[in-house]
Parts: sequence; C-alpha cells; structure tokens
Amino acid sequence: MAVRDGERREPKYATIAADLQHRIAIGEFRPGQALPPQRELSTSYGVTLMTLRQALGQLADQGLVSQEPGRGTFVSGPKAAHTMGPLRSLSDDLRAQGHTVDTVVLAREEVTLPDWVAERLGRPAGSPGLRIERLRRLGTTPAIHQTSWVPGEFTRQMAGVDLSVTSLYDALAAVGTTVVRADERLAPALLEDALAAMLNRPAGAPVLHSDRTTYAENDIAVVFDRATILGDLIEVRAVHTRGATASAFPALR
Repeated sequence: MAVRDGERREPKYATIAADLQHRIAIGEFRPGQALPPQRELSTSYGVTLMTLRQALGQLADQGLVSQEPGRGTFVSGPKAAHTMGPLRSLSDDLRAQGHTVDTVVLAREEVTLPDWVAERLGRPAGSPGLRIERLRRLGTTPAIHQTSWVPGEFTRQMAGVDLSVTSLYDALAAVGTTVVRADERLAPALLEDALAAMLNRPAGAPVLHSDRTTYAENDIAVVFDRATILGDLIEVRAVHTRGATASAFPALR
C-alpha cells in the first residue's frame, strides 16, 4: 500500500513493538516468561538487532517487559500498587487489589540491638530487642525482603504471635501499643549478593531500599524496618494534598 503525501510510515520498531504487545495481551507470552533471544526475534522480524532493541526499549518504557542483563527480556506482571494515605498495612492494600500476599518468617530471635538500630529506636547501646526477618511474596513470587527490630520490652508480649499471618502493627495493638506515625526514607540501590537468590534476581539488579521508623503515642519508637523491594513488582504512589504531602512509600507491614 502506497504512502500518501502527508502520511508518515510507522517506524519498523514501532510495528514490532505493537505486534509483541499484542502477543503479550493474548497470552502467547505470559507474565514472568522470557521472550525469545534478541537474535532470534530480530531474524523472525527481518530487522537488525538495533531495530529490535528499539522495539524492546519501547515495551520496557511502557512497563510491559523488563530487561535483565545476562538473563534476557521478561514479560512484566501487573504491578501491585499502594496509594499513600492513612498508616495501614501493605498486605491489606494489596489484598484489596486482589493480590494474594504471603509472608514467610525467615528468622525470629532475641538479640542485642545493633548500635545503629538502637539509635533509630531511641534506646541505649546494648539494649535487648527482637529481630524478625521476613520475605513477602505476591502469590508465590518474592517481592520484598524485610528485617524488623522491636525493643525488648515487647519480646515476651509477642511470644505467641504468628507473624506470618499477623502484622507487627496488629501485634503491638494487641498488647496496648497503637502506632500513630512512621518516618521513612526510600532510595535506589543494587541488590546484594546475599539476597539475590532469595528474591530471584541477579546480584546488582536495581532495587529500592527502605528504612522506616514507626512511632507510638508520646513519640516513642516501637519498630525499625529495613527492607529491600523489587521495584518491578511494587510501584510507589503518593497522595498529594494542599499544604501537605504524604510519605511516598507503602507501609511494609
């Protein structure tokens, strides 16, 4: 078909991107599945690698695929979202969106708080505490690794609480301590070797790091969390209101 005056022919890479998008939409390529190797795709479409990579780049910009160096190009699953507002559980938000949230308790031990954690909790160096290490999964897909520290006065009170099904916020509320606010810092980082296999990503993959201190009434710190989050699975949304801005990260509870 001839191109009329004033019409522009769609770039080849855009045509390829549209075709791949259609193939993803009809389920030929499913979330988490690797696309065929780039050389195979470029041959099947009859284009150069550079053109094929432009098409994949467009799909990546749209959030439809993720490109992992040394592994390939993978179809992205739907991202879980958390809209910032009231201080509440991430798992509750995700379940409300229809996601199945699974928590695996990897470790739970009475420890001497590391000095830097004790400082975050406003406790003297050498204070006792409870260390809880958890893996959050969306369905069966690892999404967040989280280590939490709670001051020692809560250790015995929470001894019988199953933290695979009960949030720390709920556990604290059950013993008369209600959280009222949290301060959180979020920063881009690279995935550490120690967590790579657990989160099913290569070491050095981009992730988000969160440090969060939660306070009860009278401005007493009751939980400090350090979390590693896969940004290709959890997206951050902030709610902005006139005169105030909500903290731009989900509550990892």
